[in-house]
Amino acid sequence: MTTCTQTMNFNTGKTMNLKSVRFLFSLLLALVSTNVLGQDLLARQAPIDRKLKAIDSIALIRQIRAEMATDAGYNLYPEWSNAYAHSYQNVTLPDSFVVDLTKFCMPTTNTRITDVFGYRPRRRRIHYGLDIKVQTGDTIRAAFDGRVRVVKNQGRRRGYGKYIIIRHENGLETLYGHLSKQLVFEDQYVEAGDVIGLGGNTGRSTGSHLHFETRLLGQALDPAKLFDFTKQDIVADTYLFTKNKKAKPGSTVTSGDGNHYYKVRKGDSLSRIAQRTGVSIRTLCSLNKITTKTILRPGQMLRCS
Repeated sequence: MTTCTQTMNFNTGKTMNLKSVRFLFSLLLALVSTNVLGQDLLARQAPIDRKLKAIDSIALIRQIRAEMATDAGYNLYPEWSNAYAHSYQNVTLPDSFVVDLTKFCMPTTNTRITDVFGYRPRRRRIHYGLDIKVQTGDTIRAAFDGRVRVVKNQGRRRGYGKYIIIRHENGLETLYGHLSKQLVFEDQYVEAGDVIGLGGNTGRSTGSHLHFETRLLGQALDPAKLFDFTKQDIVADTYLFTKNKKAKPGSTVTSGDGNHYYKVRKGDSLSRIAQRTGVSIRTLCSLNKITTKTILRPGQMLRCS
């Protein structure tokens, strides 16, 4: 009887040991699987985390740049108003001002100009911008970095229709008129190339097109002297604004920063300009980031010191 009991106890112990081993093995396997699964989840999460960080970084950078622009980017202008397109109180025009045109983006990839800047005899009024042929729904982009000052709609068959005005860090303001849709809001910070609206036929317009204006302290500038829509490029790296327009073609003027600029006249060549200014052709090309094959336009300002 005793032997039988001992045998049973031995068998029971053996069975319990096997169960313990199986339990420990199962527990170990579960721990390993959990660890592998956790590593797999972390590996999958890593790209998402990187994307979120990238998004956060972009948003942070834009916010910082917007705040910097608010504080110091537009010291030419005495005020900021969303109420009117062209209302500038207590504005003092500088005798001269150099506008940096680098870091630009063409507002549209379309190249056909349907109306130019200047007086319109047939309508007996001045056209303050360029009209570029676009189709309704075509993408319109910001020309430079800046803050959106005005987003308004002048209604059907009136003025600009749906339009946007952006004040840029280089001192310019650009206007985009006759849009079918505005995709930005007032006081928003945008970068050159950001989509701001879609081309259209709103306001006083006889067909879908973009009315594009460039202004400095409210003074309308001919966009053709800044942008070459045919080549989808800027005319030069800088534009010299002069208050009294004393710079006649073929003459040299001094800007507020002490640099000298030559106003190109019809028939001018780089060699002739080099002789007139006493600056080598190589230096002229270097200062203006042009080549000897660059076509010069009458009225274009070339830096010569």
